[in-house]
Amino acid sequence: MKEFLIKMIRSVDDNRSILPRLLVGLVFVSEGIQKFLYPDLVGAGRFTKIGFENPEFLAYFVAVFEVVCGALVLAGFMTRLAAIPLVVIMSVAIYTTKIPVLMKDGFWSMAHASRNDFSMTMMLIFLLIYGAGKYSFDKMLEQRIR
Repeated sequence: MKEFLIKMIRSVDDNRSILPRLLVGLVFVSEGIQKFLYPDLVGAGRFTKIGFENPEFLAYFVAVFEVVCGALVLAGFMTRLAAIPLVVIMSVAIYTTKIPVLMKDGFWSMAHASRNDFSMTMMLIFLLIYGAGKYSFDKMLEQRIR
């Protein structure tokens, strides 16, 4: 169990992860909160428009994960573990909203519509590879455990 925990929190010993962590964390916390504040626009209403079954439940379920995992990424606490559900959320978003744009309107329309999704996904992959970085709870825990 200790080995698994060390692998999950192991992180680079420099500052390269700070900016991606802040950007990803702030965007996901903000998007999750907006699903509660504006459910017709970005929450259940949007999920209904996309065609999801049970849109109210699903919108709040996703919103909770965005807020909680986004906050964990911001703090640099269990960053890799928190990034996994966010990658799943981004994958579903791309599949359900951007692939139809590609099929209907072509590559350039899809490329424009997916720039945020693509950026968030790339930064999440970066965090999965490099971890939370020097100034994080993960780094602090890693040093204590060793």
